[in-house]
Amino acid sequence: MLRVGSKAACMGCRNLVSSNMGVRVRVPLQKLHSLSCAIHHRYSRNTTTQRPPHRTAARYFTSMSRLPMQPPKPHPGSGGHSYQQQRSFWVARLAARLLRLRYILLGTAVGGGYTAKKTYDEWKDMLPDFSEYNWVIPDFVWELSEQIDLDKLAKALPEMEEIAKLLPDLDKIGQNFTFLKSLLSSETSGGPSLKATDSSAATTHDVSDKQYKKSSDKEKTDQLQEELLRTQLKYQRMLERLEKENKELRKVVLQKDDKGIHQRKVKKSLIDMYSEVLDILSDYDANYNTQDHLPRVVVVGDQSAGKTSVLEMIAQARIFPRGSGEMMTRSPVKVTLSEGPHHVAMFKDSGREFDLNKEEDLAALRREIELRMRKSVKEGQTVSAETISLNVKGPGIQRMVLVDLPGVISTVTTGMATDTKETIFSMSKAYMQNPNAIILCIQDGSIDAERSIVTDLVSQMDPQGKRTIFVLTKVDLAEKNLASPSRIQQIVEGKLFPMKALGYFAVVTGKGSSGESIDSIKEYEEDFFQNSRLLRDGMLKAHQVTTKNLSLAVSDCFWKMVRESVEQQADVFKASRFNLETEWKNNYPRLRELDRNELFEKAKNEILDEVISLSQVTPQHWEAILQKKLWERVSTHVIENIYLPAAQTTDSGTFNTTVDIKLKQWTDKQLPHKALEVAWETLQEEFARFIAEYRGKDQDDIFDKLKEAVKDESIKRHKWNERAMDSLRVIQHNALEDRSITDKPQWDAAIQFMEETLQSRLKDTESVIRDMVGPDWKERWLHWRSRTPDQHIRNETKNELDRLLKLHDDHTAYLANDEVTTVRKNLEGRTVEVDPILIKDTWHQLYRRHFLQKALTHCNLCKRGFYYYQRHFVDSELECSDVVLFWRIQRMLGITANTLRQQLTNTEVRRLEKNVKEVLDDFGEDMEKKTQLITGRRVQLAEDLKKVREIQEKLEAFIEALHKEK
Repeated sequence: MLRVGSKAACMGCRNLVSSNMGVRVRVPLQKLHSLSCAIHHRYSRNTTTQRPPHRTAARYFTSMSRLPMQPPKPHPGSGGHSYQQQRSFWVARLAARLLRLRYILLGTAVGGGYTAKKTYDEWKDMLPDFSEYNWVIPDFVWELSEQIDLDKLAKALPEMEEIAKLLPDLDKIGQNFTFLKSLLSSETSGGPSLKATDSSAATTHDVSDKQYKKSSDKEKTDQLQEELLRTQLKYQRMLERLEKENKELRKVVLQKDDKGIHQRKVKKSLIDMYSEVLDILSDYDANYNTQDHLPRVVVVGDQSAGKTSVLEMIAQARIFPRGSGEMMTRSPVKVTLSEGPHHVAMFKDSGREFDLNKEEDLAALRREIELRMRKSVKEGQTVSAETISLNVKGPGIQRMVLVDLPGVISTVTTGMATDTKETIFSMSKAYMQNPNAIILCIQDGSIDAERSIVTDLVSQMDPQGKRTIFVLTKVDLAEKNLASPSRIQQIVEGKLFPMKALGYFAVVTGKGSSGESIDSIKEYEEDFFQNSRLLRDGMLKAHQVTTKNLSLAVSDCFWKMVRESVEQQADVFKASRFNLETEWKNNYPRLRELDRNELFEKAKNEILDEVISLSQVTPQHWEAILQKKLWERVSTHVIENIYLPAAQTTDSGTFNTTVDIKLKQWTDKQLPHKALEVAWETLQEEFARFIAEYRGKDQDDIFDKLKEAVKDESIKRHKWNERAMDSLRVIQHNALEDRSITDKPQWDAAIQFMEETLQSRLKDTESVIRDMVGPDWKERWLHWRSRTPDQHIRNETKNELDRLLKLHDDHTAYLANDEVTTVRKNLEGRTVEVDPILIKDTWHQLYRRHFLQKALTHCNLCKRGFYYYQRHFVDSELECSDVVLFWRIQRMLGITANTLRQQLTNTEVRRLEKNVKEVLDDFGEDMEKKTQLITGRRVQLAEDLKKVREIQEKLEAFIEALHKEK
């Protein structure tokens, strides 16, 4: 056998082999050798133009191959030997052609089969995995699958001719394969055999052939690229049409319940389970170094780079508020994308569903998101770290969890907080430092790449680019504005930035109008890339463009990261749970693990029990407290403004007239208000007393702050019924109008009340005088105390005024001016300089003491005066009008206390209980308030235990569902 590259015995044999390179020739070596030698000797003798023997033999065989396949006729005059040679040559030529045709067919079949298999595998890989949608189809569908009418199903399928139109042209594929094979053979033909030639004519001919082939090869390559691009776009349209039909089929399957088929309850989707875990982790204050390292897609980019637009294209709805150049994303927005029969959106903490197919619902959703963002931003700040959680479901949406962060800024503008730039940087770093977070880096393609800030930030957090996906937006503007489109190629190949990434994508998210729909943006994006020179010239690859390819890549990367890390995170929380349970057993072995909400409910019941206890207070206790407190509040006014001025009169008639006038004025203006104030303070004090008593009865001290806050807030909200004031005024006025004491016990009670009041006032007055004049001689000698200069002056003034009172026992309450002058001159004679105001002030206290002492003496005399009062006898010594006054005051106090007690027990206690319930309800809905009022390591430990258990359980359920999906 003779193969390509074997060496024959002579030059002719070697070139014969070279001319048939790539084909096995099954001819005996001796026959070929003798045939080649004969041709060589013949041409060396007969031809006048000397040619290289190897080219002569080769061209001879080539020319002979074009002759018709007929036996050659013997040359006249030649012998049998010549005819025998020609016959042998004809047999060899026929065998060579037949063998070459056989191997060409065999090679073509093998190459075509390999190419067809490779194309099939590529198409199979590009098809989406529809196994994840098995949850949509209920079990009864599989049970009834055998009963389906296949003829009807076949009619519903598209015709084979339509499918054939969408399939690539196999003839063109064969031509392309032949073309590629010719390219390879042309490259191989420049082997060492041809390089061995030294003919200048042959070299020139080969160069021209190569130039011609190179130009034709380039044209065919361009045609092949265009053909491939058209095939891909045709396949893309076919896939989209199939997906659209698949959406309609899912809707029919999920909504069909009117044909007697019971539809089972659809289980919670995998992505929803995962999103719930992330929501719990966002509220979990990590202890024991347990951090949230679960994967999510973190969307970062410069302000106005198109982050929100990319996210909307992935969600297939215009769900975010928009603005021209201003910051719209003011807080992180966690968007959970999942598959569903209807295109809807819903907040985590709300039951309202927004239909994303209706423009009014879309507008309402955008307003709600903007409102939540502005509410989360504290006063004086521009951005907030509070996360807004949103779920978006719809047919054909890729399942993943994305977090849209505020855009990175380079300069703080007017109206922003001074720390806005640093806050956004720290927030972005906090999300990106999660080692399992996928960073979706958005870069504006319409501006110079050197102006980007986010690429440096991303490269710091992920220097190796193992979890970063780079997205270049606004490529249509970039192609229009850039003088060198190859710069875009450098960006998407990762050669322009120092940042590394897993993949690079180029997308177009619309023409810049906020009113564009998602479908129009998709159409515009497809048209742009179909006609773009970036894709046509090979600067961009087909899998690097469109947001659809981007969403598929991000979803694949997200779920790959989830599968790789979720079990490790579950083990971390399992260890954390063990540590927390161990701490609880060691520190609180006899207490139940009550979290903050459970403790609040327990405290709420205790507080309500304490409020109910107010209704069990006896009427006698209420009235005694009210009467005592009311007299303490009004006694000063009664003595100073009513009794003392009336006592200056000379007869009982004037005394009673003065008392009646002053009592009427007091009742109309001050007394009802004072009574209501006393009643309200009494209610507060009793409420506080019950809370304090319960606190000492084996109550949990962890509730002290909460109970105090509830008490203060309830009292603050409680307002006394003002309508009761008018009726109380009438009752008090009628009580004070009565002057008739009917029996001796009432008379004795009035005298006792008067005596106790006067003694208390006398004691207070003597204390005031003692403070004015300083210690007496006993205290000075026994306790080594001395008087101040002011006290010395007051003491001298007091001694002088005491002498005046001894001389004038019935002196009025006020000093005359001449009396003030006399006292002053007497003091000056003893070298004591005194001010007239000081003299009057000292006189006021001395006269009060003198008056109270006389009133007590008169009170003792009136103890036997009831008989004369009842008989209406007039006796100057036993004229006891002041006793009647104090009886009237005492009776008014009793009636007022009774009235207030009835209002308290019948109305105000119930209103206070209602206020307490309202306060507790408000506190129960305010988690921040509960966190402030129910504190301590025990509470925090129970909270952590509850959270960690919940996280671990949900993670285990998610992992189980994830394994089932695999």
